[in-house]
Amino acid sequence: MHAATNSQLATPKDLLGDDPTRPARSPEGGDALQAYARDLLERSILFWDTLRQRADNLIEHERQGSPPLLDFRFETIVDARQFERPVNYVLLRILDENVDTGSEAKPPVVVLDPRAGHGPGIGGFKQDSEVGIALAEGHPVYFVSFFPQPCRGQTLADVLHALRRFVEAVSTRHPGQPPILYGNCQAGWAVTLLSADCSGLVGPAVLNGSPLSYWSGEAGVNPIRLAAGFNGGAWLAHLVADLSDGRFDGAWLAQNFESLKPEAQWEKYVQLFTHIDRESERFLEFERWWGSFFFLSKEEILAIVENLFIGNQLEGGRFRICEHCVADLRRIRNPLIVFASYGDNITPPHQALGWIPIVYPTTGDLIEAGQRIVYLTNPHVGHLGIFVSGKVAQREHRAILASLPDIEGLAPGLYEMKIEDRAPSDSLSNLPFAVRFESRKVEDLKFPRPDPAFARIADFSAMTESIYSAFFSPLVRASSNPFLAETAKWLHPMRMSRYVFSASFSPWLYGLPSLAKAIRDDRSPLSDDNPYLKSERTLFDLVTTLIQTARSNRDASLERMFQVLYGIPTSRDTGSSP
Repeated sequence: MHAATNSQLATPKDLLGDDPTRPARSPEGGDALQAYARDLLERSILFWDTLRQRADNLIEHERQGSPPLLDFRFETIVDARQFERPVNYVLLRILDENVDTGSEAKPPVVVLDPRAGHGPGIGGFKQDSEVGIALAEGHPVYFVSFFPQPCRGQTLADVLHALRRFVEAVSTRHPGQPPILYGNCQAGWAVTLLSADCSGLVGPAVLNGSPLSYWSGEAGVNPIRLAAGFNGGAWLAHLVADLSDGRFDGAWLAQNFESLKPEAQWEKYVQLFTHIDRESERFLEFERWWGSFFFLSKEEILAIVENLFIGNQLEGGRFRICEHCVADLRRIRNPLIVFASYGDNITPPHQALGWIPIVYPTTGDLIEAGQRIVYLTNPHVGHLGIFVSGKVAQREHRAILASLPDIEGLAPGLYEMKIEDRAPSDSLSNLPFAVRFESRKVEDLKFPRPDPAFARIADFSAMTESIYSAFFSPLVRASSNPFLAETAKWLHPMRMSRYVFSASFSPWLYGLPSLAKAIRDDRSPLSDDNPYLKSERTLFDLVTTLIQTARSNRDASLERMFQVLYGIPTSRDTGSSP
């Protein structure tokens, strides 16, 4: 290091100013702190303004009737609200100027989004999506949408009958081309029921993150399967629906999802705050869907909770859709493609694949049934990433659609789908990857058997639901009315936590947009090498770790409590007679 001359040396007064009692601080450090303070203030204002925009977007979306959040033009083909047994479903035809909508070269694709608390659109709310990939591959695309409010008294059987009529309508428009069914999350079991009921009418069915084995899961990793054991069963959903004038608010389901992994919710806002300049638009785009909560009828939610979430009736062939119809997955003859992820804590591979050895105990049974089941797994993507990730759309979903002719040509059996990147010099295909199918044995799908305690929960739920229905439900329904139901809707924490940042609810925020605009116009983001910014991110990471640790301890405690409450073996568990 070169020696400094006297003229280059800083004096104490230069460093401390006129106040000799102030601690010394280098000019660089002072500049860094001042720059960080300014950036922190700007990011804070922009952060709160983004939350304001989210609230305004959600309110405006509701005023418009909560239309499907599709990034594509569409036209209505069939409106099930006009049926003799009306339901709040509608069949849409996706339009795209870059695709010949009259083309019959490839079979049509019908995308079904879940009614699991949110509205429709997750399968096509951006170009790199299931809808977008299907259009790019040259398929005519249809989308099953639904409205925020169920028709009065609509049942699960009514919905399934309407979906069958949708499939028939698509088949009529494309004769000789059985439609490909694409079921996302909870829509997956609807697709399997359609496949069983529409044998010969539909083509391959793709089940994305779809639970069919509701009792399966890993202890300490998938705590949602234990929920019924702590709320007493289906009666609580019945109570909530009675209080809401015969409707079940989907915001409760969304709240359950968020509580599964609270650190992910914290990280979502940390990511927005830390990278406000590039994350704001993406945050608002996703939250417009995530923050829109739709309702189910009381009849629907009870059928779903009793038969699926608690009863686990589907995989055992005991799901009674109506008086004369029981779902039987062995009736499915069209190929099934199951896409699951080990990073999915809502529908882990246990729930997506665990039904196969139940329905087909051996590979021979599967082959004898003439069925072809193909599965593929992702090692890390989360539940929503299966539907919304652009990388997943361009890889897994594109590979699935491109490989459907090969899948239909497979011999009956179980296969694992493998996707491998191609070498840049490989010009034999326009796809950047190669797909192969490796034969597997059903006996190799070794997921832990569900704890017998779940059967005891189902029995307990049936008992408490009978008591509530007979003695308490009439009183609750008599005291409920539309005014109280609407008040409960707006006061739900999932809505209030979002709407409170709108100027419609908080008038003192009216000046925030102007202030945020002034900041954006003169915004210079802070460099990542600022030491105070690094300290901020270290602090955020520490909080994330603390929340994650608390969540892990909570899940472990729930598992222990579950065993204490329901883990006592019974004669039915041991196989002995009473």
